[in-house]
Amino acid sequence: MKNLALFTALSLLSGLQTSSAQSAKVTLGLGYIPNIQFAPFYVALEQGYFKAEGFDVALEHGYASQLLPLLLAGRIDYLVGDAEDAVFARAQNQPLRYVLAMYQSLPVTLFSLSEKKISKLSDLKGKTIGIPGPFGSSYYALQSALSKNKLTDQDVTLQTVGYAQLEAVRSGKVDAALGFINNEPLTLKKSGVAVNTLSLSSFYPMVGNGVITTDKTLSNAASAKKFLRAIQKGIAFTVKNPQKAFEDSKKYVDKLDAGQLEVLNASIPLMKSAYTAKNGLGFSDTGNWSRALSYLKNSGQLKSSLPSSAFYSNAYLQKGIQ
Repeated sequence: MKNLALFTALSLLSGLQTSSAQSAKVTLGLGYIPNIQFAPFYVALEQGYFKAEGFDVALEHGYASQLLPLLLAGRIDYLVGDAEDAVFARAQNQPLRYVLAMYQSLPVTLFSLSEKKISKLSDLKGKTIGIPGPFGSSYYALQSALSKNKLTDQDVTLQTVGYAQLEAVRSGKVDAALGFINNEPLTLKKSGVAVNTLSLSSFYPMVGNGVITTDKTLSNAASAKKFLRAIQKGIAFTVKNPQKAFEDSKKYVDKLDAGQLEVLNASIPLMKSAYTAKNGLGFSDTGNWSRALSYLKNSGQLKSSLPSSAFYSNAYLQKGIQ
């Protein structure tokens, strides 16, 4: 009996230890309001990928400008934001690194009503362009596109409209505006409005939204690899099963409708590339990083002598997850 009691006690203790070891609490910041764009992360929760890797994950939504200080202070562990969030922080000696690409390219586009007859970049001369502000990946893409088409800020009028680009275009307040190919143009088309779009991703080939974390978090490489593997699996599930990913997201995003499923379907191609086909979902294209950083440095936006490898890493990802 004593042996049985001892065995039972040890078994219970072992179970408690295992449970504890499998429930490391992690806070993941998502750099926007609850939105279908974060479907891979909602999927990783709903399909149990985080749990299987030993994490109890809490989500914290907010704008990147609000969440970055929390990441640096250790109040959140990971953040989904723009690559530039990590780049400019690192250039200022902040210990941040971009470690997983959800989007392989920027979904940034210039969109306009078809009646404006803006079908190529040279058509922008003399036009007013709505921008969220003089910052961020979309702004850098626009600046690069204008430069490579021999247009300057004097040839166009840049008007800050915040995040009301869609209404600014629809009302005629601006001739065109920066937006995302998987967002504003879809909304306009759904309402029966004819739209022209000009992709800007080729002019500034930076990766899109992805996961950023601190050097301190990465010092536990084994834990970081497990956490990011769960996200890679979430991306893979979303790519293969967009309808189910949409359903999984309903727990986290209010009032999802068919239009939002269209947004998700339009987002899926952004998660894949020739580079991910060779390496795995979530991997960053090293060549694109080098080209994008070269533009930022040559244009005077980024003042840093650090090599590309200082800003991002693929070392914490598992190859072959598709």
